[in-house]
Amino acid sequence: MEDTMAQPNATQKPDPDLASTQRDPEEQRDPEEEAVHRALERYYRAGKPPWDTGVTPPELVDLVEGPGALPPGRALELGCGTGTNATYLARHGWEVAAVDLIDRAVDQAREKAAAAGVAVRVRHGDATRLDELDVPGPFDLFFDLSCYCGVPLHRRDAYAAGLTHRAAPGARLLMFGYGPEPIGNPVPEVASWAAGVTADELRARFRGWELLDVTPGTNAVPTFWFTLRRDA
Repeated sequence: MEDTMAQPNATQKPDPDLASTQRDPEEQRDPEEEAVHRALERYYRAGKPPWDTGVTPPELVDLVEGPGALPPGRALELGCGTGTNATYLARHGWEVAAVDLIDRAVDQAREKAAAAGVAVRVRHGDATRLDELDVPGPFDLFFDLSCYCGVPLHRRDAYAAGLTHRAAPGARLLMFGYGPEPIGNPVPEVASWAAGVTADELRARFRGWELLDVTPGTNAVPTFWFTLRRDA
């Protein structure tokens, strides 16, 4: 059962901020990627991003501790923020790697894991460019709390390929994200990263995975928990 106090606050969708896409010529991100990066940085500079509640979602707790819980293995968190969930997984016997694009989030995640006395390999980098990071896998569990839904559309295939390449047979992906429509009123396709993510998009992009479950969140805007499983 969902605890609304533990749900990410997704009442604010990321702001594309297309007016702030000017970048240094040495930057490797294209204008859309730079817009996302700047929007994320603004949230952290302002204090506390709405998706980083400091409380591990009950959906992840159920997967780790509930009936039919996964046995501890290797986990990778995409967009780990300040490390709440990576630290939780490590406390429950998982070997954890975590990735975030924002340097101040990475610093806080490392501090949080150290304070808890657990080992988490936190990497500063892009979840769509895992080959550039020291996260070779294979992983038994991937966790994504509002990361994929903010990835520009032209980088989403790379995200899916990176996870697929690192997934152990039968690996799970638990993903939370906002979407453009409530269940039962589908939109044919996501035309902009700012629209979020749909179940149909995940089915199309994550080849070799099965979409096991889609559960609506409890936020003011449409949000969903998606559970996928890599083919054995």
